[in-house]
Amino acid sequence: MLRRALRAGYVPRSFLVDARRVEQLADLPEIAPVYVASQDVLEKTTGFHVHRGVLASFHRRPLPPASQVLAAARRVAILEDVNNHTNLGAIFRGAAALGVDGVLLSPSCADPLYRRSVRVSMGEVFAIPYARLQPWPAGLAEVRAAGFTVLALTPAPDAVPLQELDDTARARPAVLLGAEGAGLSPAALAASDLRVVIPMQHGVDSLNVAAAAAVAFWELNRGA
Repeated sequence: MLRRALRAGYVPRSFLVDARRVEQLADLPEIAPVYVASQDVLEKTTGFHVHRGVLASFHRRPLPPASQVLAAARRVAILEDVNNHTNLGAIFRGAAALGVDGVLLSPSCADPLYRRSVRVSMGEVFAIPYARLQPWPAGLAEVRAAGFTVLALTPAPDAVPLQELDDTARARPAVLLGAEGAGLSPAALAASDLRVVIPMQHGVDSLNVAAAAAVAFWELNRGA
């Protein structure tokens, strides 16, 4: 993850490394201080066993405007109120693996650069461009104006099965996903172009949002 952050252009402040793993950084350029300590000192410093051997602090980069992310993308994901850092990281990892070019976040979404999100994404939060979409949900009009079809993923009975989408909807899809449990807000659903659903079996009514995102990303990238 540290190397992926560097590759994406993030500038480090410093590294804190377990003495037993310091040689793993030997090939890195001398661009920031490297502090070395025993595992015992690391645990006392953090207060609990959180350190995996290599910890780094990086400077943030300014977020681009949503228009910049949209201009460079063919497929995007849009997240409303996704505040679980594990789900957020998993969605970014799925986006990177399954052909999604950017992620737009509602103002109340969690921070993709929170430590757990970074770890769950395996550093893909550094690779996938993202921006905050404001105002919400009126900002979805900007997505539509950029040529995307806003596809709201929902178990609603009037939703179209994902695999039945026509070529127009698949051309530049923007997959709109809501928080675990609550799902998409009525306002976000109303602002979408089309409601779509992943057909379920055996009485299951929904998937975890990160799992649902991966299914949708795969289907919309199929044959591309």
